[in-house]
Amino acid sequence: MAELKTRLQADLTSAMKARDRVRTRTLRMVLTAISNEEVAGESARELSDDDVIKVITREAKKRREAAEAFEQGGRSDKAADERAEGEVLASYLPAQLSDEELAALVREAIAEAGVSDVKGMGKVMKILTPKTSGRADGRRVADEVRRQLA
Repeated sequence: MAELKTRLQADLTSAMKARDRVRTRTLRMVLTAISNEEVAGESARELSDDDVIKVITREAKKRREAAEAFEQGGRSDKAADERAEGEVLASYLPAQLSDEELAALVREAIAEAGVSDVKGMGKVMKILTPKTSGRADGRRVADEVRRQLA
């Protein structure tokens, strides 16, 4: 079993004992998403830590988007709940790349791909995606690539 999944389960038990409702519901939600991912497809499989991080990243993105939607809808209380869940999930993700680190990675990828305009963005993204996976949002990476190629 993946170490991260084991840690999530242990943290869920601790959160339940501490009666931490936000942490408990968030960890239950992410463990359910992990279980669903394990049984999705043609055959059941055990997820690796990298796969678990992808699931957590996807769930964190859902929380950000939901918080924005609630905020726009005038439901700041629900938006705050979604942000709190996002913070719990963020504690299980690798440290996010700073703007400077991301810019440096993009510069290296552009040089490696040998492109000079936005038409070559796909080549650059193909190089960057494995390097930034879980450490930077795809939209943020794409925006930086566009900015440097423009």
